[in-house]
Amino acid sequence: MGRSKCLGGLLAFAVLAPAVSAQDQTQRLQQEVDQLKATVQALQAEVKELKAERPPAPTAPAPLPTTPAQTAATQVPSTQVDALQLSHAERSPLPPQQSVSEDPDSASRIDNEAPPTDPTLKGFVRIPGTDTIARIGGYAKLDMIYDTRDTGSPDAFAPASIPVPATRNRGNFNLQARQTRFSLDIRHPTVFDETLRFYFENDFYGGGNGQYGFRLRQAYGQLGNTYAGFGWSSLTDVDAIPDTLDFAGPNSVIATRRAGIHQFFHLGETGSLTLAAEQPSSELRAIDPASNIHGTQHLPDVVIAARVEQGWGHLQLGGVVRQLGYSSSEQNRRMVSGGAQLSGSLKVASFADYSDLLMFGLNWGKGMARYLNDLGGAGLDAAVSADGRIHLLSERGAYAAYTHYWNDDWRSNLVYGALRVPRSPWLNTSDFHNSDYAAANVIWAPMPALTVGLELLHGRLEVQDNRYNTDTRIQGSLQYSFIR
Repeated sequence: MGRSKCLGGLLAFAVLAPAVSAQDQTQRLQQEVDQLKATVQALQAEVKELKAERPPAPTAPAPLPTTPAQTAATQVPSTQVDALQLSHAERSPLPPQQSVSEDPDSASRIDNEAPPTDPTLKGFVRIPGTDTIARIGGYAKLDMIYDTRDTGSPDAFAPASIPVPATRNRGNFNLQARQTRFSLDIRHPTVFDETLRFYFENDFYGGGNGQYGFRLRQAYGQLGNTYAGFGWSSLTDVDAIPDTLDFAGPNSVIATRRAGIHQFFHLGETGSLTLAAEQPSSELRAIDPASNIHGTQHLPDVVIAARVEQGWGHLQLGGVVRQLGYSSSEQNRRMVSGGAQLSGSLKVASFADYSDLLMFGLNWGKGMARYLNDLGGAGLDAAVSADGRIHLLSERGAYAAYTHYWNDDWRSNLVYGALRVPRSPWLNTSDFHNSDYAAANVIWAPMPALTVGLELLHGRLEVQDNRYNTDTRIQGSLQYSFIR
């Protein structure tokens, strides 16, 4: 019995001893944790006291002056942005090209895409605190011009202004900078998941020859594929306008700007369709000088243009329907007119970063003279006879240009244009019958911001009674671009 009690005691000790030992260890660990917490709290209090007593940090010394070369080598503009990414734009599939006028940069395009003359949309900066990006552009251009005869238009080469018969003036030198222009391009993302673009541009061709009046060239907005404002007509194919030093360009090109509203539509992956309503203007003339008539407008000009773009170039077919009208003290009349243009550019051969291009345009119409370079403003849309009837005047024109890149810095252009208004009993003997325009140039652009060129131009004007006159011009140009 005594042995049993001893064995029971031993068993109880063996079971309880570990439990008592574990309890003691837990208590010791809890005491150590409490001590660590107290130590951390004390250290935090000391750190706060040290921060409160610390003197202010010394001002950093001013940086040493650097030379402009060092600054250019070490500084990168922090405001420069990737405009293609921020504006959700795409590059045009057209071959890259250069342009003296930079007009392709300004044209509205489907989806606000980048033009072939500026495929990366260089020079945009973000306006601080916004998602808006902006670019200030333009250029300063000086033209040195010598005409062998009186051209009637010393600042731009327009064969229609050549005097017939010729004057006694056997030469004229002109130095002018009226083509100098300023532009502002702003792009902003919207809640419609489409980009809003605002474009503004001016030059100094306001007023008469030799004057530097401010002139608005473009001011429009485009949200996605809806355009509204003042700019290039939808009938104008800016990518097919030849690259000339001369401001006017070929006599038969359609390069007009109008107030209007345009809507772009996709046609497959590479095509587009444009519908537009544009500012009308009836440019009429009365056969009877005593007639007191003035043109009237009752409907906008309606333009439709289909376009396809590929790596080989592009083709565009456009047409316009117009309503011409006039009113006088005795009556008023209206008549429908219109015309069409086929234009484009074709990639011929590649040299370095650029490709030779063949540009062309063919146009025909009745009552669309105001759209053509040599005829706009001449009152040749239609004639009003003594009995009050409107007689539409036909116009037809064509031009072609070849651009050759000798290398990345040198290029040349050959241009020819012809424009005809058939002989008509409703026109005076001194009125326009036909004109010819020819140009050849060599252009050097050793750096993106600098363009130097020399151009030879020749023009001929023939009037309705077969009299004619010619002029030959030599033009040199020096141009500094702001953003290139």
